Amino acid sequence: MKLRELHEWNLTPREAVAVQQRLRDQVVAADQIGDVRHVAGIDVGFGQNGKIARAAVAVLAYPSLELVEQAIVRQPVRFPYVPGLLSFREAPPVLEALALIHIAPDLILYDGQGLAHPRRFGIASHVGLLADVPTIGVAKTRLIGSHGDPPEQRGAWTPLMDRGERIGAVLRTRPKVKPLFVSVGHRVSLETAINWVMACVTRYRLPETTRCAHRLASQRD
Repeated sequence: MKLRELHEWNLTPREAVAVQQRLRDQVVAADQIGDVRHVAGIDVGFGQNGKIARAAVAVLAYPSLELVEQAIVRQPVRFPYVPGLLSFREAPPVLEALALIHIAPDLILYDGQGLAHPRRFGIASHVGLLADVPTIGVAKTRLIGSHGDPPEQRGAWTPLMDRGERIGAVLRTRPKVKPLFVSVGHRVSLETAINWVMACVTRYRLPETTRCAHRLASQRD
């Protein structure tokens, strides 16, 4: 995949915040998505007491959800853990992994936040902007915002709100299991993002994209 270079990575936390504030207005929260033949999941694991990041990209054919390509990159972690600045810790190995794959995905489901972020620029938005690919944030936990409980049926959701703004959806992918936190990454609307997450869910809580990427990112060497 060809990736865009929009900023440097050797930054202080204050400089990283400034990058988020500069780039967030470039995020497109409307549908700019064509035919989807391949969907990708991205996840990052850490080893050696958090010193090594293991970024995994899993490309699945759609609609079969069969794994057709994968890439794994290991890199030393160069940015400290700072809430809200996850992408500056995870994105460098993720981008290297994306550069290795030959089947460019038409849509990426990232295990993290998109617009559901204090500065509306989570890692799903950041990577989507750099890759210029439609992306969706699919997080297992909430970063910010408030919400009611979604109904128990599969596919039900309630808005995730912050300061009067709808920043995402709390989505029930299976009855009587914890919901997921879905938000716009880039080039997709929230309603479309919800539909695509459900299209990638089979009989588990997590979409198959996330499950495949998580397995790869969690493997021990």
